[in-house]
Amino acid sequence: MQSELHELQTELDSIDRQDAGSNESKNATQDWAEFKKRGESEPRRMQLVLEIRSLMREYQQALLSESQMASFPIPDRQTLEAFRWQLWKGPPWMRGSECALGVNGRYIYDDHKALAALKVSDQHDRMSQFAENYLGHLFRSVPRHDNDDPKVAFVSERSTATFVSYFSTILAAALLFGAILILYNVQSPNVKLGLVTLFTVLFAASAGLLTNARRTEVHGTTAAYAAVLVVFSSGNLAADRDEVVWSKYKPRIPGHVVLEKHIP
Repeated sequence: MQSELHELQTELDSIDRQDAGSNESKNATQDWAEFKKRGESEPRRMQLVLEIRSLMREYQQALLSESQMASFPIPDRQTLEAFRWQLWKGPPWMRGSECALGVNGRYIYDDHKALAALKVSDQHDRMSQFAENYLGHLFRSVPRHDNDDPKVAFVSERSTATFVSYFSTILAAALLFGAILILYNVQSPNVKLGLVTLFTVLFAASAGLLTNARRTEVHGTTAAYAAVLVVFSSGNLAADRDEVVWSKYKPRIPGHVVLEKHIP
């Protein structure tokens, strides 16, 4: 279509260049009535304009349609595998399996990247996909129809979403309060700094790998989490440093009393 439009536009530009010095041609570019009158004497110009108008409408519709098609997600692997089991009445690779589409259509669903899904699950994060792929047997729902294939079952999206929500909440609380509890019982400042780094990396990994949060959101939440741990550890580090300085200036002679505390 682009090539066809280019050819029509080139021909129309050629006609316009031939009439560039004509006053009638100039008036025709400013008034549709004049352009229509000139089209009677030059029917090819009017024909080109109508062809370009019609082709542009068709071209734009094709662009919009292609854009919508490109926005369709690819099907989920688990759903596609279950569909292929139903299509082949069993595993496609097993000898004796027969495709319901016949010889010519048996391989059109092999490449999942070349397919489009009209509807996908609302839960797109990695944790939900992991739960559906590997823990799906824990969230089976009652089938809507009799299913003779034991390898295919319906998984409740609501149960999966509930499990993921509880798990994410517990994991976030464990990473926060667990880190505070461990840092509170550690005395070495170097070990505390290492633990702060470790827990920050674990939190960033959980936010980036188990959710669909954007990079800016991951950076923001990780910075807030690290700030909490740093503030908590810095207070303990300052207290530990005061204790070290205080012990440094403790009197070593029995019976000698120091009345002033030395602060660096």
